[in-house]
This record gives sequence, C-alpha cells and structure tokens, in this order.
Amino acid sequence: IRFLYGRPLETLLATWGLSLVLQQAVRTAFGPTNREVGNPSWMSGAFELGQITITYNRLWILCFTLAVFAILLAMLRYTALGLEMRAVTQNRRMAASMGIATSRVDALTFGLGSGIAGIAGVALSQIDNVSPNLGQSYIIDSFMVVVFGGVGNLWGTLVGAFTLGIANKFLEPVAGAVLGKIAILVLII
Repeated sequence: IRFLYGRPLETLLATWGLSLVLQQAVRTAFGPTNREVGNPSWMSGAFELGQITITYNRLWILCFTLAVFAILLAMLRYTALGLEMRAVTQNRRMAASMGIATSRVDALTFGLGSGIAGIAGVALSQIDNVSPNLGQSYIIDSFMVVVFGGVGNLWGTLVGAFTLGIANKFLEPVAGAVLGKIAILVLII
C-alpha cells in the first residue's frame, strides 16, 4: 500500500479489496457460519437504572474502551513515537529533514491502528457472534464518527462516537435502525 501514499481514494479501494481477500480467507479456513464467544461469568448479567437495563458486558466494554483511549492518548502525548507520529502527520517533509524515518513511523502507525482494530474485534465478540464479516455492519458508523469528530482529533472522535451512538439509540425506536442511520448521515453531511 506504500506506493499509494498521497492518493487517498486508491488507498481506500486497495485496503477495502484487501479486507475482502482476508474475509474470504477466513471464510475458507474456518467456515461461513457464525461462532459464539461465551462471556466470562463476571461479564454476565445486567442491572436496571430507572427504566434502562444496562448489561455488564457492555459496561465492561465501555470501561475497556476508555482505558484503551487513555493509553493511546498518553502514548501520543508522552512518548517519542507519539511525537514522531504527530510530526509526520503535520509535515512529512519537515519531519524527514529532522531525521525521523517516516516510513518506519508509517509502518508503526499502521501496526498500531491494526492492533486497535483487533482489540475492537475482541470487544465486539462479547456483544455479537463472530463471523468473517463482523466488521461490515460497523464500518459506516466508524466513518461517520471520524468525519463527525474530525480526522486526527482523538478527543473529537471520542465525543463523536458517544454523540452518534446515543443519537442512534434514540432514533432507532422511532424511525427504525436503517432510517435512523440515514437520518444521522444526512445530519452529518
């Protein structure tokens, strides 16, 4: 994908095509059926808060997500790699002239993003069954969160995720899941 840097549309299409290849490889290796991942006992159950029922697994996933966010924020602010990542993002040529190996930073950033996506997959396995196309139902929401929160803005992404998630849950009972998502997409645009 490195030769596609600077061409965002081609990069998006190439990574999407790669994801299709990986999905088919997983489907071939493990079969097309969904697999259930059992919750640990400490994540099972629920409690009621007024008329709202909150399940323990979703509460633990929320805490886990906030912990990953805090670790990522600290890594970006207080480590040399975080400084290099911010420098390469802001001005690649200047960072290279200062001695930062931009290709190394690109590879480490891609690895970090892939690791966070893997962590998200583990968290999703506690909510839904695991299948080769588990992430497809969340990809549009992810793009909406990044657009709403702002590319490169970690706090904006967090606020965008919570805002869009809560708005979606309030719209679903009234408009339905599909129309609720469309309404939110129209509001973002």
